[in-house]
Amino acid sequence: MYNMQAVVRKNINNASIQFEKLGYIANNLANYNTVAYKTNRFEQILREDGYVDGAIRTNALQGSIRISKNPYDVAINGEGYIPVVSPDGEVQYTRDGSFKRGANGYLLTVDDWMVGDGIKIPANSYKFEIRPNGDVMNYDNAGSLPEKIGTIPIVQFDSPESLEQGHNNKMVITEDSGMPRIVKNEENIRQYATEVSNTNIYDELNDLMRMNTSVIASLNLMKVADDMYNKAINLNQ
Repeated sequence: MYNMQAVVRKNINNASIQFEKLGYIANNLANYNTVAYKTNRFEQILREDGYVDGAIRTNALQGSIRISKNPYDVAINGEGYIPVVSPDGEVQYTRDGSFKRGANGYLLTVDDWMVGDGIKIPANSYKFEIRPNGDVMNYDNAGSLPEKIGTIPIVQFDSPESLEQGHNNKMVITEDSGMPRIVKNEENIRQYATEVSNTNIYDELNDLMRMNTSVIASLNLMKVADDMYNKAINLNQ
């Protein structure tokens, strides 16, 4: 009876891990069209005792760059993240550069987080330019010289794969990711562009089909174990 219970416990644990992995696959597919979304990989690890554990890793590879007509759009062509600050002062990091000008003039994310330390575009701005090094230049009129009004910062991490998903397509640091380091003297920001999700839909669909088969097999095994358990109980009565 003890051996049967051990089989049931292990199978329940393994099935739970498989369902968790299915959730991450479904989330990746759901964010296939999300700007600069980074795919989560759920890696299954078989322990010596037969139980399965899972480890989450972020696919930090850059997605393709897509040209846009929006002057507020920004893409990072290379490594790094842009720090953004919530209305409550929380700092997270994003590659989603589909920014906007808020009611108060500040450059914001789509969900109203402030970009960097705060970059305010004047109300009477004729046009503004975001240079490859992140400097934001404002022009008062057609013939005016540009005036620097701020810089979009970029930070890098020792292990970007260890970053975890935060609020609305942002990333948060972890103990394994390391602390952010400001990138200097780089020219990898592109205005009028956004980054595409790095989710490979074919890989995700393939994983989804394999996991679906695995989950069905686990459920069938649980049913067999349950039938054997019930038969053992009836023999003892």
